[in-house]
Amino acid sequence: MNAKSFPPLVIEYHGERLAGVDEVGRGPLVGPVVAAAVILDSRDPIDGLTDSKKLSAKRREALDVEIRERALAWSVAEASADEIDTLNIYHATHLAMRRAIDALNPAAEYLLVDGNRLPGHHVPGQSVVKGDARHAAIAAASILAKVARDAGMQTLDTRHPDYGFARHKGYPTREHLAALERLGPLPEHRRSFGPVKRQLTLL
Repeated sequence: MNAKSFPPLVIEYHGERLAGVDEVGRGPLVGPVVAAAVILDSRDPIDGLTDSKKLSAKRREALDVEIRERALAWSVAEASADEIDTLNIYHATHLAMRRAIDALNPAAEYLLVDGNRLPGHHVPGQSVVKGDARHAAIAAASILAKVARDAGMQTLDTRHPDYGFARHKGYPTREHLAALERLGPLPEHRRSFGPVKRQLTLL
């Protein structure tokens, strides 16, 4: 899929500084939720952008480099596991998105945000359900966020190899739940999430 093959989407802004915004990591039991914001250069379209989940890890990583080199602006931000536990995952996700938007240079003039809610930022915009498959800038943001979070899980895996983070990326797979039961939660685990909370009650 190239930048010209996305289905039609009515956008209320036609300038140059439109930012796509997306997040990765709402479902895992461990680590931060990561958001990215990307302003693509309309004069330099990037081929192959689509929902990051539809791409191989190798292809995502290649596109991640290309986006960072060719976009007008990009940023990656996160909300930590502690912030998720304090705020809840919904509000922490929006916090990570606002941080990513704030870090753009040049600043965005309009936002296209994946999902059905805007993150409460002063920059105007619109939410787009399944936006990572409907607009190139949101797809680019999904790729940056996914590559960044996966890299974080790889790092955590090197420190705690018995949990299998490199394979399941922190999601509540059978392997992860078994390791959590056997080894207990790490400081990086989200204590407000059910499986982690249950293990903490057993300690």
